[in-house]
Order: sequence, then C-alpha cells, then structure tokens
Amino acid sequence: MYYLRNIILCIIEVGMNEIIKNRLTRTIIIAVITLCIVGAVVNYQMKKQGSFIAQTSSSRIAGATFAGPYTLVNEEGETVTDKTYKEQYKLIYFGFTYCPAICPTELQKITQAINGLDEKIAAQIQPIFITVDPQRDTVEVMKDYVSLFHPKLTGLTGTTEQIDHVKRLYKVYASKVQNEDLNDYTVDHSSFIYFM
Repeated sequence: MYYLRNIILCIIEVGMNEIIKNRLTRTIIIAVITLCIVGAVVNYQMKKQGSFIAQTSSSRIAGATFAGPYTLVNEEGETVTDKTYKEQYKLIYFGFTYCPAICPTELQKITQAINGLDEKIAAQIQPIFITVDPQRDTVEVMKDYVSLFHPKLTGLTGTTEQIDHVKRLYKVYASKVQNEDLNDYTVDHSSFIYFM
C-alpha cells in the first residue's frame, strides 16, 4: 500500500499544472470509490450465490480468484509465465499498440511514476504491457512499441487463446469493434493499471 501511495503521488506531482492535478486527483478518488462499490456488489452477489465457502476447521474464507497461471511471449520472443516476475512488484496494463490515446497515456503514467520513485524502490517494480489485440500486436510490433516508454517496460503477447485466458484471469474486458468507414478495427477495453 505504501508503494501504491508513492506511485499515485508521483503520477500527480510529475510535470502537471494545477488544473490537471485537480482533475487527476478527482479521477483517482472516483476510481477508488467505484472500485469499492463494485467490490461490495460483487462480494454481495458471490455470498448470495454461495461462492464464498467457509471452512469448517478455521475462520478462513475462500473466494473468487484474481490473476493466476499464464504463459505468454515477451517482446524479445521469449516465453514468460506468471512466475517470471514473481520476485517483483508489477504494474500491469492491458491495451493494444494501435490505441490512439488511452493506452499511450496510461503507459506514460506508469513511466512517470517509476521515474519519480527512489531507485531502490523502482528497481523492485516491473512494468508490464499485455496486449488485448494479439492478431496485430506481434513480437516485433510489441518490441517497437514498448521501446517508446520506460526502458524496463516489457510487452507481452501470445495466441488468441493465451490472451483470452490472461484476460479472464485479470477480469479484463476487450472487444473488437469494426470501423464502418475503414477496413480496419479498434478494440474497446477496460483501462486499469494493476499494482500486484
């Protein structure tokens, strides 16, 4: 929690004028409140459906899982799994390289946050960008794209099945949307930076 607070403070403090700081602060507060409300609703629904199973031998409760095992490929073409970065904190963002505005903005926030941290703390954090568009985001495309941001940022891609699997693990929404005017498409997707 201490690191998350520092990251948020760095995002707010790095090179922003007062209007942007106020808007970002409001956005973060609204996001936290929204997450709390969503968490409460999900918790209520899961209890209602019996998804939380009280263990008879202890007071521990089992609930829905978040994250989990996956296998993907990084921007160097190397196979990585959920265990590859297990010794580090992770800032994970799901998006796609053809994204016109939101993805580059969020990856820039991650870059600024890490750059604003003490070197020892920053060394413990691995920024990760996972594509939701594996058809276009090949290893080569990911390599070119992540090089535009923080030097530690790694880009992960894989087969459609592998990406669908990791999206389910992280509860990520993504849907291909065909552009009627062009022979191209975009991808609507949720936009969260996960601190793990």
